[in-house]
Amino acid sequence: MLPRSTPPIGAHIQIKGGLAKGGLAYTDAVGARAVQVFVGNPRGWKLTAGDPRQDALFIEGCAERSVPSFIHTPFLVNVGSPTEATVEQSIASIAHNLRRGAELGCAGVVVHAGSAVGEDRYEAALRQLHDRLLPVLDAAPDGGPRLLIEPTAGGGKALAATVEDLGPYFAALEDHPLLGVCFDTCHAWAAGHDLAVPGGMTATLDALTATVGPGRLGLVHANDSLDECGSKRDRHTTIGEGSIGVAPFAELLVHPSTSGVPVVVETPSELDGSPSAGHKRDIALLNSLVQARAAA
Repeated sequence: MLPRSTPPIGAHIQIKGGLAKGGLAYTDAVGARAVQVFVGNPRGWKLTAGDPRQDALFIEGCAERSVPSFIHTPFLVNVGSPTEATVEQSIASIAHNLRRGAELGCAGVVVHAGSAVGEDRYEAALRQLHDRLLPVLDAAPDGGPRLLIEPTAGGGKALAATVEDLGPYFAALEDHPLLGVCFDTCHAWAAGHDLAVPGGMTATLDALTATVGPGRLGLVHANDSLDECGSKRDRHTTIGEGSIGVAPFAELLVHPSTSGVPVVVETPSELDGSPSAGHKRDIALLNSLVQARAAA
């Protein structure tokens, strides 16, 4: 029997056919014990209202399966942008996704940390975070999801790529109680954290906790990488078939900071012609690492 603190492992699920109809079927097909979804076009700005029936069935289905759920905001979101229209749309998108997360009973809403874009705009971008995003957090629904900041791979004047970068980022948002972290292994690797060296994952997670404090880690994206450490390239691949390898994920799953924290894979879903076999394989692999540790 696995310990109660075992991280529930799942995937970013496909929802073709509806959030509940398609999403829950995919959840079962891959054996997911945690799920992440988009609630709109991940590459657009349109704010999409939910289908009340699908929403209700999704909430019921997640509760029946004891599956925590998360929303990922669109990739366009960037509160640090020098373009006012982008900032306005980013704020609207984050606020909308936090409302949808509250409606769906989600544990967190993931947002990429963003970029200052231009040269010498880092401090200005942090001020934008304080002035524009902090009021959204203050107005977020009571009992709703946390906003989970996901450090990026490090390209394009990133506001947070290494875990240490989260220090000034959180400070700009006054360490708001609704703030949390989504730790993406591929991003951390691309930003320069050598997770593959023995103890590298442990050291990185230790640094994360030291930077933002205990209890802030709300979700893990478990992804291998097609590129080398420090590449600043965000290209996910199947766990064990990239440059990170399998062993660091065993370290991740037993680190104190990940105790009970959901883990989702964002690796290629298709394998051998099946649209979901890739995720099923990666979830099974991660679960086997936990089981091997428990049996040791």
